[in-house]
Amino acid sequence: MDFKGFTTRLVHADRLLNHPEDGAVHQPATKSVLFEYKQVEDLVDVFQGRNPGHAYSRQSSASINALQNMLTQLENGVGALTFASGMAAITTTMLALFKQGDHLIFSQFLFGNTNSFANTLRGFGIEVTLVDTTKAGNVAAAIQENTRAVYLETIANPVTQVADLAAIGDLCEKHGLLYLVDNTMTPANLFDAKSVKASMLLGSLTKYIAGHGHVLGGAVIDTGLFDWQAFPNINDSYKSQPSHLWGLLQVKKKGLRDMGGCLTPDSAHLISVGMETLALRMDKICKNALTLATYLASHAKVEKVYYPGLSDHPQHALASEFFSQYGGILSLDLKEGADCFAFLNDLKLVLNATHLGDTRTLAIPVAHTIYFEMGAEQRAKADISDNMIRLSVGIEDIDDIIADFDQALDKI
Repeated sequence: MDFKGFTTRLVHADRLLNHPEDGAVHQPATKSVLFEYKQVEDLVDVFQGRNPGHAYSRQSSASINALQNMLTQLENGVGALTFASGMAAITTTMLALFKQGDHLIFSQFLFGNTNSFANTLRGFGIEVTLVDTTKAGNVAAAIQENTRAVYLETIANPVTQVADLAAIGDLCEKHGLLYLVDNTMTPANLFDAKSVKASMLLGSLTKYIAGHGHVLGGAVIDTGLFDWQAFPNINDSYKSQPSHLWGLLQVKKKGLRDMGGCLTPDSAHLISVGMETLALRMDKICKNALTLATYLASHAKVEKVYYPGLSDHPQHALASEFFSQYGGILSLDLKEGADCFAFLNDLKLVLNATHLGDTRTLAIPVAHTIYFEMGAEQRAKADISDNMIRLSVGIEDIDDIIADFDQALDKI
């Protein structure tokens, strides 16, 4: 039976895609690091890619493959790889695919850790140009003869800029560029990455996919839209496989195998179970976020609210075009002179914590924590004020969330 509903497919994906033994509805966590073969020829076939079995759990196991199968279905891709964290997925993929002399175009609004990685790439002789990706023309102007890829986030953290996703996808297609899209903030029930011609999806499973703040993980998913035969950096030894698999195979062999940022079987299990309720959680989170953003935008003690669901957001039209809902993160500036520390300490329900996509509502002072190392000058260029507060909205009852903000704002 061909199930159409998003949640129906997710809830039954593990048992229908992976066929766990003994009638289990979840693939069990594979606790073995090694895998025995009665005939050494069979082990050799695995090593040389003629057999799809497992040789060593750093590269693959049944529990890891089960999650990768589910992620591939989730994004309607041709394959997926999982990693120990979102940053492991991003860094491993880029180090496996790009080399000295290549040029990459990055969004200037990438989150701090990824932005920092741009300098690491420069240290390896890979050029990186940072541009404002809310306008495709900025990307077009940055393209060089040695440009290999464009990398951006759908919704930026924390100021919530929205990239001009479709127009940039058209540019990448025209110039034969790899289009790397981080859709951590807008998983598949909010955003169809293939509709904007994304080549690969990179990002965190820790956030909305797992959803409960209890496991780290990352992934890269190949959408099948990129022609790897035109990509100059593929190792010849991988070209014996079908060409649509070349990119992921190189990331697996040169990245996951050689660099070792592998996901544990227990983590894979937790992520796959959390993913089943993705649409239910995201629907509540997005509705809560829009209601909270609307409330805060009208409050006398709030200077500004950054949320793409608000009609005055600079990229509201783009967000409405690409996303079914507007996501679960928002930021706010308190009125000048307000003490953001005192305000945060007065919140009773909301947690002071650095994370996104949790079932609980979280708050953090941006300039003093996640963007502290950037420095005041760079923060100013990124429109991050000294009293900006980032929120990750949870699934609590919205009346309770608003009541908590109301009582804390009253004390300013």
